[in-house]
Amino acid sequence: MKQITPWAIAYLTLNLLTACGGYPRYLNFPFDSGGRGLNSPAEELTPQIASPYVVFVSDRNSSQAVYLFDTQRRRLVDLPGLNSLNEIASHPAITEDGRYIVFSASRQGKSDIYLYDRETQQKRNLSESLNFETRNPTISADGDRIAFEVAQNGQWDIMVVDRSGAVLNNL
Repeated sequence: MKQITPWAIAYLTLNLLTACGGYPRYLNFPFDSGGRGLNSPAEELTPQIASPYVVFVSDRNSSQAVYLFDTQRRRLVDLPGLNSLNEIASHPAITEDGRYIVFSASRQGKSDIYLYDRETQQKRNLSESLNFETRNPTISADGDRIAFEVAQNGQWDIMVVDRSGAVLNNL
């Protein structure tokens, strides 16, 4: 019986590893000084991806707002009715199909969780009835459930609501 040499093992391992080179892919989006691309002179924060979209927060228009970038068309997507000049947006998340965007926003010292529907171009405050600080929302792949942190009883807890804002679970 013939033994496999260490060189043969190294050669096979190298070939196996290079064959897997297609994943993960590194996507390089050029810097756009005009602020119309994914990368700009401003800060781009907390990106979330749902292919082909990347949702993120940026202060590129002198206000921290939510932006959506289409990686296939290589351009920003308009989000009419989502951003307000009197809000500081943070921590966006997006559904798998790109229809719903959930994010946190602070206005006059109060933080809330908002859901934006790209199809209807409507923004809904999901935590308006809560008298607690909220942060770090996330959304299920299908957009049926939204989870976020809520400060109540002296600690941060997790709350789960549906798209209408009805509480499903308070863990």
